Formats: sequence, C-alpha cells, structure tokens
Amino acid sequence: MTTFLTRRRFLATTGMAATAAAATALIPGGAFATTSAPEVTGATLGYIALTDAAPLIIALEMGLFAKHGLPEMKIVKQASWGATRDNMALGSANGGIDGGHILRPKIHLYATGKVMQGGVPLPMYNLMGLNEQCQGISVSAAHAAAGVGLNSATLKEIFAAKKAAGAEVPVAMTFPGGTHDLWMRYWLAAGGIDPTKDVNLIVVPPPQMVANMKVGNMEAFCVGEPWNAQLVNQGIGFTACTTGEIWAKHPEKVLGMRADWVDAHPNATKAILMAVMEAQIWCEAAENKEEMATIISGRQWMKVPVPDILGRLKGEIDYGNGRVESRPDLAMRFWGENGSTSFPWKSLDTWFLTENQRWGYLPGDLDTAALVAKTNRSDLWLAAATELGLTTTGFGDSRGVETFFDGKSFDPANPAAYLDSLSIKAMV
Repeated sequence: MTTFLTRRRFLATTGMAATAAAATALIPGGAFATTSAPEVTGATLGYIALTDAAPLIIALEMGLFAKHGLPEMKIVKQASWGATRDNMALGSANGGIDGGHILRPKIHLYATGKVMQGGVPLPMYNLMGLNEQCQGISVSAAHAAAGVGLNSATLKEIFAAKKAAGAEVPVAMTFPGGTHDLWMRYWLAAGGIDPTKDVNLIVVPPPQMVANMKVGNMEAFCVGEPWNAQLVNQGIGFTACTTGEIWAKHPEKVLGMRADWVDAHPNATKAILMAVMEAQIWCEAAENKEEMATIISGRQWMKVPVPDILGRLKGEIDYGNGRVESRPDLAMRFWGENGSTSFPWKSLDTWFLTENQRWGYLPGDLDTAALVAKTNRSDLWLAAATELGLTTTGFGDSRGVETFFDGKSFDPANPAAYLDSLSIKAMV
C-alpha cells in the first residue's frame, strides 16, 4: 500500500500549521531550505507496521518532505522484513523501494550479499538512526508462573524438558541476523540457554506475532511495538523484559538507502535527512506523543488501537504479569540529547557486526572496520544537521564502551575481547 501526501491535515490547514510550527520551533536558526534543490521530487521508502517507523510517517503527514522540495515522497508498507529485502533489491525503478525503515544489521547483511538472492551484494548506506529502545521479549502466558523476566534462566529446565520429550521449542524473531534475532539470542544466552541448540528459532513478520502466539505456535518472541503491548492487552502473554533493560539506549531501526540512489541524488538525500530529523525532534517531545500515536495508528499506517501504541511509547509499561511500571528511561527515543539517537554512530554498527559474527551469520575474519567505513554515512547526517542549524559538536565515530544487563561490556576498539568473554556462541 502506498500513502501519498493527501492528508487534509496538511501544513495549509490551521491545525497542522500550528503543529508544524511547534516542530520547527525546536530547531535553532530557522534555516530549513536546502542550499541546492533536490535532483528529484521524491523517493520511495518502505516501512514495517512498527511504532519506530513514526519519523517517516510524521515527516510525510506533516508535509516536511514537501517543505524540503520532495512533494512526491512515497512511504510504502511492507509485509515483512523479507519483502523489504526483496523490494530493496528491485529499487523503485523496478517497482520496489529506494530505502526505508529497516533493522540496522540489514545494512551489512545486504551489502555483503549474505541474505540476498544468489548472494549478490546490494550496496547500502546507513544514513541515520530512527530510534532507540522500546522493543520487547514476550513469553506465552503458559509460563507466567515460572517467574521469567530479565533473567531467562528460569526457562532453561522448561525448554529442556520439552526437548527431552521430543517436542520443539519455537521461539520467534523477525529476520535472521536482525535486531530482534540478536536481542532474543542475547537474552537466552545470558540465562544459559543456547539459542542454536536449546530452542528452535523461527521467523515471523511483526504484525503476525500476536496471532501466532494466540494459537500456540511459539513459546516466546522478540519484536518491536506495538505488538508486545497488544499481546498483553489481549491477555495472551506477558513481557519478560523490554530491550532497553538488556542494553540501555540501544540503537534499533535506521533509515537505510540503496547506495546507488544516494550517490545519484545527494541533494535529495540531504533533503530526506532534514525532513526526517525535524520529524524526530517533533516525535521526541512529550507533548506530541498522543497526536503521534493517533496519526500512526490510522488504518492507512498501522491499523491498531491507540492504547497499544501510547503506553510504551511514553515508558508506561504493563508487563502483563502483575508488574506495571512508569519507566521514562525505557520509552522510545527518536532524537536524544542533541540528536545522539539520530546520529549513526559507527561504533554501534561494529557491535551489530560482531554479534552477527558471534552467531555465524558473518565470517569471523570479516574486515568489519572496512565494511562500516563503506556503509556508514555519518558525513551526510552532519551535513544535513549543519544546514538545519543544529549543533554537531560531540559527534565522532564512537559512542564509547557499551554495557549490558549481564555485566558484559563492548569496547568498539577491541571487539575480539568482547567475543572472548562470551561463553555461548556459534562462530565459524
């Protein structure tokens, strides 16, 4: 489904003009027009029905793409992450997409050809982070009495008993090597459960997670919102933990685009970045959460009730097992301090590459530094931010050492030490 710039609540109307003014007022300097006109009037970007696609949707709904000279932008719903991959390979010239809201590791899985048809590499660029945190690991209500939470170890004996009885232990994620796969693997391994031996990892598209758990097709799943909240609201399962509890302020989705499109349209790329940055700033503001949830919940976007979106967006979490907490620190972040969420830190790409090596998706001898340098375009982010009059001091290649809930740490300058510290892995 393609959604064009036809919403009546456009900048020309009084209500949306006020909303747009509130968004742009957050940006200093008032410089919004690109210095060079875009080479085209639009591009085709894909998205999955997940809350973290909001910046792309809001940029379209608020007329921010049009404001930057791109009145013909198309934001197209994708059925699954596999469909996103296939449409990215086609490109818009062949009925596919030029880029979009994607799982961060897909940049590298596409670029190396590891998940592409015939193993043919698809050069890609990571242009910006779209959000941090606010994914979840959900567990079937059948295991509520086990007390499983951030520590997955309580499931170890349960899963082992099922295996011993000859049953499978299906655990779902959304794409091999993607963020949800890695969060699920990390959580299981930290509790002593080997995700390559003790469970059966299966792939299920995000919008189909709740329905599949309802009919008993899985023991647990990892996915983005609003599907964990919907599971709880329907009384089917509970949230063991949110991913922000596994790794605080962890990166999640990115705006990724085909390298050939970006190289051919540098001005249009900058215009896209500027529009999405403005949308991220607006999405981050607490006073805009309800309107944002209302917009993206619409039939043409996500087609889910607003309450399934709003609570966790704000950090109000009903885990579904009697635990209800107000955790603003676990809310979805779109912009962060001075754009730290949006900036595509190269060190974060390095962690995702290292985890893909850990689980055998990428070879252990891969030159990760070279791949990050080839795919990460933080220079384009800085150029767009500068043109918007935003502060760009403090940004570099590394966000520093990252720490996880189980006491492990990742120094992007020494990935090998991190891998050596992990007892459960499947490197080849």
